[in-house]
Amino acid sequence: MDTQELQAWLRLTLSPGVGNDTARKLLAAFGSAQAVFGQSAAALKQLGTEKLAKAILTEPPGLAAQLQLTLEWLQAGDDRRVAVLGDSAYPAALLDIEDPPLMLYMLGTLAGKPAAACIAIVGSRNPTPQGETNARQFAKAFGSVGLCVVSGLALGIDGAAHDGALLGGGETIAVVGTGLDRVYPKKHLTLAHRIAQQGMIVSEFPLGTPPLAGNFPRRNRIISGLARGTLVVEAALQSGSLITARLAAEQGKEVFAIPGSIHSPQSRGCHALIKQGAKLVELAQDVLEELNLSNGFHADGDNDAAATPDAGNSLVAALGFDPVSLDALQARTGLDTARLQASLLELELCGQVVRLPGGLFQRLVTG
Repeated sequence: MDTQELQAWLRLTLSPGVGNDTARKLLAAFGSAQAVFGQSAAALKQLGTEKLAKAILTEPPGLAAQLQLTLEWLQAGDDRRVAVLGDSAYPAALLDIEDPPLMLYMLGTLAGKPAAACIAIVGSRNPTPQGETNARQFAKAFGSVGLCVVSGLALGIDGAAHDGALLGGGETIAVVGTGLDRVYPKKHLTLAHRIAQQGMIVSEFPLGTPPLAGNFPRRNRIISGLARGTLVVEAALQSGSLITARLAAEQGKEVFAIPGSIHSPQSRGCHALIKQGAKLVELAQDVLEELNLSNGFHADGDNDAAATPDAGNSLVAALGFDPVSLDALQARTGLDTARLQASLLELELCGQVVRLPGGLFQRLVTG
């Protein structure tokens, strides 16, 4: 893409009052972004209002600065690309969604390359320890068999999913709600660098865009659109992950959900999805088989995200799978306080138990 073409696309996306739908109509009518801005006011009025024609014919403030910023960003490395509708580097899967983005900024080793089969993993920003472990284990299993994991780089389930895919030797795509010249949340700066080296970070938002609240639900359609299915690991009833699941269903994609404790607020969103027809999954293989991707997949200790700890340990068995207090454990086991606390500490150090706020303990299934 040359400089003049890039400028025309930036102008199209930055012009006030010109949304994606209107922009696509303009492109269909006139053939290219550059051609749109070569039209007369009369020609533009035939496709919209006088106000729209005036907006298109008026250069947006800051266009020159945005163009310079974008050119400098592109020149900073071979792992950067801007893809637009009609570009060969534009992900074909997004052409099938209702509102494909006009422009995509891409950073990483996958930028401009054909994508492998993808699965989206989404969920709570404040997961339970077990939920975070499940996300990492499922993603690791998917990555180990060549399935690219798509998520949103948020705290919690998203971050665990990206990390798991990388640990499995696979690829991962992070769809973000900011410009690609910044990382949000800052806590994921190191993770973002790892993703760029073994995957791709994608955004439809211009460089310099801050983490505005409205951008994150908007980017969910891209997460679901890139993937053949969406797996919700943990989600409360008001979670944004349910938006991604709804969009996936509307796009004709498979929706999967991992069940959890009936007492956990973070499981209620998944349970609601299952009631609505989402496929209940316990193993990564369940997803692979549903997507007809199970050839070559062999369940083992690493891939079995629902494996259980040693049930022969009486204290582990007494813990069950829900958070439990010290008093309740004493009642179940008959152990005195000192011995019980020592045993819990030992299990905690072994990674079989996690200590929660409020003096609660929970059995942790690590696979």
